[in-house]
Amino acid sequence: MTSLRHTPDPGTDHGSDPRDGYLDAARDCILDLGWRRTTLTEVARRAGVSRMTIYRTWSDMQQLLGDLMTREWAGVVAATVAEEDPGATAVDRLVGDIVGTVRTLRVNELFLRIVELDPELLLPYLLARRGRSQDAILAMVEEAVRAGQAAGQVRAGTPVVIARALVLAAHGFVLSTHTMVDDRATETELDAELAGLLARALAP
Repeated sequence: MTSLRHTPDPGTDHGSDPRDGYLDAARDCILDLGWRRTTLTEVARRAGVSRMTIYRTWSDMQQLLGDLMTREWAGVVAATVAEEDPGATAVDRLVGDIVGTVRTLRVNELFLRIVELDPELLLPYLLARRGRSQDAILAMVEEAVRAGQAAGQVRAGTPVVIARALVLAAHGFVLSTHTMVDDRATETELDAELAGLLARALAP
């Protein structure tokens, strides 16, 4: 899963593209106000630019949110992949990347804020269609599965189907783990079960 290694993490220096500064302002707005109370006008104010500057980049908040979520989740994946052990097996690397991404997403402040105040924003990506970040993650998992198969370390099967099944399994652990945690099962134990499920699904 190397194709996002150079994707900048949220909150870091994004280089010379002014859009990143606008997305930073939008992120701050959503953290402070929530999605429903955030407007392009408020984003412009926080970014220190005119309203028309923002409107020329995004026609509405939905478009801006799509770009913000794509950047945010790509940064989460990139940070996780950067911690890979290059000496590990293909299965161990892929399992570590998926479980690490799940754990990081669950505590990501933007993700938590959306779930807390505006969970309906996530429903289209769970019930109706995939988003750009989901497609990017699927492509990376598929690539890793193909590479593992070529090395004889991942079981035979259609890489695209295997990748989609793994991502579907991960969805539940991102969104619903908290509903399964109590005095009989900890989050750490559930994550260990996810790792075991993924390893068994990939092993030759």
